Amino acid sequence: MSVLVVGLSHKSAPVATLERAAVSGDALVKLLQDIADLPDIAETFVISTCNRVEVYAEVGRFHGGVTGVCDLLARYSGIPASELTASLYVHYEDRAVQHLLAVASGLDSMVVGEDQILGQVRTALKVAGDHGTLGRSLRDLGRLALRAGKRARAETGIDRLGISLVSVGIDLAVGALGDRPAPDDPVVLSGRNVLVVGAGAMSGLAVATAARSGAASITVTNRTRSKAERLARGVGGTVADFADLSAAIAAADLIISCTGAGELIITGRMVRAALAERTGSAPLVLLDLAMPRDVDPAAAELPGAYVIGLDELRSGGDAAVGAAEVAAVRAIVEEEFAAYGSAVRAAQVAPTVVALRAKAATVVDAELARLGGRLSEQGVSGDVLEEIGQTVRRVVDKLLHAPTVRVQELASSPGGEEYATALRVLFDLDPRAVEAVIRAEVESLNATDQEGSQ
Repeated sequence: MSVLVVGLSHKSAPVATLERAAVSGDALVKLLQDIADLPDIAETFVISTCNRVEVYAEVGRFHGGVTGVCDLLARYSGIPASELTASLYVHYEDRAVQHLLAVASGLDSMVVGEDQILGQVRTALKVAGDHGTLGRSLRDLGRLALRAGKRARAETGIDRLGISLVSVGIDLAVGALGDRPAPDDPVVLSGRNVLVVGAGAMSGLAVATAARSGAASITVTNRTRSKAERLARGVGGTVADFADLSAAIAAADLIISCTGAGELIITGRMVRAALAERTGSAPLVLLDLAMPRDVDPAAAELPGAYVIGLDELRSGGDAAVGAAEVAAVRAIVEEEFAAYGSAVRAAQVAPTVVALRAKAATVVDAELARLGGRLSEQGVSGDVLEEIGQTVRRVVDKLLHAPTVRVQELASSPGGEEYATALRVLFDLDPRAVEAVIRAEVESLNATDQEGSQ
């Protein structure tokens, strides 16, 4: 089995394609189950965010796994496979592992260093685990990625310098509003009224960022009013009825929309009506952070309206993190990847070591049984026979200890799989015995996973 990733992101696909490919809720669960049912796939999890959709899988065959995943992505997105393929990338084995570490560390984000991706990876792993598509291999890999991401933020400046899509969007919005705050001004939204549409995690980040940026007022609207009230209460804001969205838009200078509704929430007609109610010449800025988008693209054509979407945000965060911080994070990723490779290689020799010790124990037991029969006939007591048996077993254990420990150490280095082969040849181990150990380990791990999911 090997790790495979098939995906598309802001680096490989236009926003329109990402919108169609994004999955969430029941559709995400169904996609996970369909992927897990593919004949070449043992386990899987899916990261689906506003700027990436990636399928991670443990596969038995590369081509079968890639073909199956691509077909499912095409089916769920409604994009013909011939068209979708142009936006997809594929990583396998070591490159797949390195890619996940880079993603979790914020190196592959639209805004390098943004901290939301770590939570998104954690959520992807939890959803897969809750629905039975995550096994031991990818769970361990996920833990490795989360550890790398935490280290990147704890040991480097990427967490301080990395900025979220909300922060980048607000910076662009300030420019669109015609404001020219002083460099490093923490209250760039001073005197501006902000409307946040939605009440999910991204909306919470938008509310908090707007408050830190000194917004004169913050209004939250959402289909479920209680959720909007909870967000607004945290920053002393107000709540607008979702049915009166047009009026709430007219009263704001900046609208940040991130509902995840899967359909247009702010239509061109709604923006036109809001513009007609406004006084003064200040533009109405709409920051659309949703995937699929919340704001009708036609709104950008209206005089007085300025729409900032994910396309505009791509270039806004290019210089978010300095070269020194990126280099430091890459070093952490390389270190974690090296540790992962050593652990995998060491684990590969473990069944051979177990099979060797089992063979040695079988030989010892057979010889002791033969010797015991002879000595019993000569009147040797059971206590003496027991002492002889313990002595022989200690001798064999000591003889095997050094070479088996050493072979596990050597196996953790590149090319270490050759040591397992040498061990099997030197001690004439039956390959079926090694395979039996592997099967027993897999069955034990599967049983543990099933117990943990109940």
